[in-house]
Amino acid sequence: MIRTRFAPSPTGYLHIGGARTALFSWAYARRHGGKFVLRIEDTDLERSTVQSTQAILDGMAWLGLDYDEGPFYQMQRLARYHEVAEQLLRSGNAYYCYASRDELDEMREQQRAAGLKPRYDGRWRDSKQTPPAGVKPVVRLKNPLDGEAAFTDLVKGEITVANRELDDLVLLRADGVPTYNFGVVIDDLDMNITHVIRGDDHVNNTPRQVNILKALDAPLPQYAHVPMILGADGERLSKRHGAVSVVQYREDGYLPEALVNYLARLGWSHGDEEVFSREQLVDWFDFSAINRSPAKFNPEKLQWLNQQYLKSADHVRVAELTRPFLDADGCDATTRPGVPDLPRVVNLLKERVNTLAELADAAVYFFRPLEPSDELKAQHFAVEAKQAILYLRDKLAVVEWESHAIHDAIKIAAKEHGMKLPKVAMPLRVMVTGEAQTPSINAVLELLGREETLKRMDQQLANFPG
Repeated sequence: MIRTRFAPSPTGYLHIGGARTALFSWAYARRHGGKFVLRIEDTDLERSTVQSTQAILDGMAWLGLDYDEGPFYQMQRLARYHEVAEQLLRSGNAYYCYASRDELDEMREQQRAAGLKPRYDGRWRDSKQTPPAGVKPVVRLKNPLDGEAAFTDLVKGEITVANRELDDLVLLRADGVPTYNFGVVIDDLDMNITHVIRGDDHVNNTPRQVNILKALDAPLPQYAHVPMILGADGERLSKRHGAVSVVQYREDGYLPEALVNYLARLGWSHGDEEVFSREQLVDWFDFSAINRSPAKFNPEKLQWLNQQYLKSADHVRVAELTRPFLDADGCDATTRPGVPDLPRVVNLLKERVNTLAELADAAVYFFRPLEPSDELKAQHFAVEAKQAILYLRDKLAVVEWESHAIHDAIKIAAKEHGMKLPKVAMPLRVMVTGEAQTPSINAVLELLGREETLKRMDQQLANFPG
């Protein structure tokens, strides 16, 4: 059975790169009817936090990346790492190293001064020295001195590294906590992970991990190193490119299905398909379609994609997602007499915006009056329009409150006063919404309601000259 995993470190939020790795691992397991495992690599004691762990769990839940097993925590598995380290020590594939930090720093300085690559020199590898009193050793792998560490990467192809290029890496630190390379290998082995899917910044770690597995006479998983994600300028992705917490995208008003779709297209494709469902991703996902070159993060493309999903989304669902944004802006959109129906407002506006936050901004005037700017008043509250507006106000007080009837009333008011339709519709729009750009004003008024429309017109009539 296919078994994949996502193994984040809880030293920060779930970012775009991590979310894409999780998505690819999830999609591959789902396509093949396998299992997707979540593991929290919390051995960085100084930086790991409960808050970061929760942020990772929240981000995955929002994206819909459900896991079958876990979360497992490395700090709860220390006894297992010690057990395997003892096994390697007994088999002669590992040894205790008592070198102090100062000794190692001095060694590296000497190597740099000699123009050599800084690396552990194996001073305790076969040492017969008496261990120094009171010094807690680390455990190092006895890396082979000749031969090669080789593996077939499902994205990059054959990768081979000469063992002489690798030094004896630390497996267990002096405090008994495993290093990344040791912990990840034992976890993947114990959890029967068949496919390790991760960012290609881990490629250099893999030969070391291969040698640990060989020392344990254990099978290798399949490795797939996916390309890095860069900013649109080709630089490493950072906050200035939009590399914020996945949860931040929720707070900014993106739909989870849009972000999943966008993440899938970062370094993977299925023909020319741009918009596709989670189910289609699972059906189509394959390593052969992963690009080898870095992907570029484009916030404008994500906005466009989110807009496509908003357009087709159920407006009742979108209304509920938009409600918290309106609440935060002081708008009470609770369903009650005299208040526009939020799902209908959403249906009117959603094709004009990119995010839920923009949708809420566009809907504010439905739930509380907005005072027009002085510039809009000067531009549209003309003396020649006042009589037409007064005439229209009387018409709107008695007309059937339906979009077509409202539109006809505006047309009649313009015709009766020898004016073009926009010369009446625009002042009306500004009076009632405080904005110059809205959907058709008759559709807006229908939702706003007769009483609120007339009330706002009356409040603004005093701003007309004459």
